[in-house]
Amino acid sequence: MPNRLAHESSPYLLQHAHNPVDWYPWGEEAFAKARSENKPIFLSVGYATCHWCHVMERESFEDPEVAAFLNAHFVPIKVDREELPDVDHVYMSALQAMTGSGGWPMNMFLMPDLRPFFGGTYWPPQDRQGFPSFRRVLVGVHQAWLNQQKEVLENAEQLTAYLQEQLQPRGGTLPEDLHAVALTGLSRAFDPAYGGFGGAPKFPQSPALAYLLSHAWLGDATAWKHLQLTLERMAEGGLYDQVGGGFHRYAVDHIWRVPHFEKMLYDNAQLARIYAGASRLGQASEAQARLYRRIAKETLDYVLREMTGPEGGFYSAQDADSEGVEGKFYVWQEAEIREILGPEADAAIQLFGVSQAGNWEHTNILERRFPDEALMQHLGLGPEAYQNWVESVRKRLYEARRQRIPPLTDDKVLADWNGLMLRALADAGRWLDEPGYLEAARKNARFVLKVMYQDGLLRHTWRGGLLKPQAYLSDQAHYGLGLLALFEATGEGEWLEAARRLAEAILTHFKEPEGGFRDSLDPTLPVKARDAYEGPYPSGSASAAELLFRLAALYERPDWHQVALSAVELFAQSLVRNAFGFPALLQAHLVGTQGTELALVAPSELVEPVRRWFLPLTTLVYGSPDLLPVLQNRLPRLAYLCRQGACRLPADSLERLWGELEAIYPGISAPTKA
Repeated sequence: MPNRLAHESSPYLLQHAHNPVDWYPWGEEAFAKARSENKPIFLSVGYATCHWCHVMERESFEDPEVAAFLNAHFVPIKVDREELPDVDHVYMSALQAMTGSGGWPMNMFLMPDLRPFFGGTYWPPQDRQGFPSFRRVLVGVHQAWLNQQKEVLENAEQLTAYLQEQLQPRGGTLPEDLHAVALTGLSRAFDPAYGGFGGAPKFPQSPALAYLLSHAWLGDATAWKHLQLTLERMAEGGLYDQVGGGFHRYAVDHIWRVPHFEKMLYDNAQLARIYAGASRLGQASEAQARLYRRIAKETLDYVLREMTGPEGGFYSAQDADSEGVEGKFYVWQEAEIREILGPEADAAIQLFGVSQAGNWEHTNILERRFPDEALMQHLGLGPEAYQNWVESVRKRLYEARRQRIPPLTDDKVLADWNGLMLRALADAGRWLDEPGYLEAARKNARFVLKVMYQDGLLRHTWRGGLLKPQAYLSDQAHYGLGLLALFEATGEGEWLEAARRLAEAILTHFKEPEGGFRDSLDPTLPVKARDAYEGPYPSGSASAAELLFRLAALYERPDWHQVALSAVELFAQSLVRNAFGFPALLQAHLVGTQGTELALVAPSELVEPVRRWFLPLTTLVYGSPDLLPVLQNRLPRLAYLCRQGACRLPADSLERLWGELEAIYPGISAPTKA
């Protein structure tokens, strides 16, 4: 007998629709039941591709006895963290405050008024290695609710007060050496052997890599050294899917070999854009530029092939598990490779580092650490013939892998993550001169703006024809930057106009009276969801600030610039203390303080070559003079490089334009000729 989750659209909630637990979705029906029956709420938060969420469901939520106890003494609520990120953020902050760590599944116990008082992550079905069983936790919380209500209430009050204090931004004055200090902090955490930051488990940390990319373009040799090593080591290891393209979520080791096998849209969007941008840096050798371009294209092609719906929306994630086994879809036995490739197997085994013993749990995670030059020489092939051979091997392995049972694809469409992918396709489309990417970007923009934009706000979640009502700061901000990138790539004014509407939605609905932005419009949460701390992708505040900085210059709106600057300064103390936690906010500050706008009135023969230049701090605008204030009173066939309205001498050639850029940004990376 299905429970209430059968009426939901989230794949994660639908996975629990046949549990014996009497789950409620997050909403007033559950809250009212908790209040009227004076029962605590059991809130369980996870997502469709979460390995340990699956484990706990099998062990506990499908257990009739556990379910009966939950149903009798609690009001159980199940939440998809990707669908309700504000709920996840508030209660994850509470869990981290209580325990010092967090993760998913996140299981929290709440008062009927939604204030948290106890929680944890995965609990096993029996006592194990010092961890209490889930049953014992439930009994303990139930007894405390019956016999220690005063202590429970005090705990909830203290925790809520602490959260309100912790989530309050702390402003101040940003130091002049902000970015130098930030780069020093990143360098301290850098792994000089394998790139990336910290040890195992090792995440790509895409916002930090994007920040390094901007500084590499500005001519910072250390930023370039850190960036190139990281990009190359990640591309060689098992973190990257050597057969199908695209990146897994993180590596469980420090050498990028063994991934946690789920694939997330946000990782692949950001990393594809970073690799594409790095391929356009003048410091990159020809071999590096080829590698970065290949990884960018293979990653984007993977998303378009496997994570894109027929209407143009991009799916959220692919699971780590298939047939209940983590990584089974992606790993290989040497005998399989030999059977598929026949006489070419020996060379392919060298190429991908395959052995009979394997490199992970008696299987092989494919890597590409063997030098291409050596294998090319061994095979007696030239560069082009060698690349064709590698592609034929990858294709044959991919086709063989397609016969396996694939992992689940979470096919819900999230506006903010779609914005990250839209920006990647638009930027890669123009930097790499790939019109197919631009067409995919246009298709996505048409779909999202038609189906997910409602009553002046871009809504967060769509799946199977059902649009949920929630709208977040991150949706307007990430998608606004994607639309702006699509305008820069195409010159089509409709995308710029849509970006402007989203910026105005941010100012109307999410701007706080005291400065900065709120993340959510939900009034039921016990504390306000408001945070610029960045995990695997930029915060809503960072992207909102960058969008407003860029549009302020184009529309000559100094008030928008000031709102954005105030939003960055609101987190001044955090930026100074912990630059590693706020790289996208630092990137937004770079755009706001060192950004330029490059205006070309159409028609201009300068547009096509300039479109391919990698200019991370410059917003490109071209079109007729009536399109934008920044284009008015400009002459055709000239390029105007300006900073907040103050312009350099107009340039009538690429050489003179580059000279004007160098005057503003001494030491920048020259554009590649490829």
